[in-house]
Amino acid sequence: MRVNARMDLLESLPSNKYVRVIGQAEAAVTSVAQNIAEGKGRQYKKEFIQFLYISEGSLFELLTLVEGLNRRGLIVDDSVVKIREKAENVDRKLHGLIHSLKKRS
Repeated sequence: MRVNARMDLLESLPSNKYVRVIGQAEAAVTSVAQNIAEGKGRQYKKEFIQFLYISEGSLFELLTLVEGLNRRGLIVDDSVVKIREKAENVDRKLHGLIHSLKKRS
């Protein structure tokens, strides 16, 4: 997901009431990339794979938050569909990388 698109979406929400949810969504999006980077810096492949699974968990956390915002009517369905599509693409890439690393072990 492009950072600017993410920020535009989050900035469009009424921040006075949903500060915590917006903060959680920003943290989840950032956590996906941070866990990939941290795992890559580890010494062993097994550790890297574990961080990739953690990254996947952050991705699903984001989707849960987006679904909650959608149910409250704060995100339109078109945005939710785009976010899901992008998340599925990232998830496929994570699974591909995990599978590749496991095969090399």
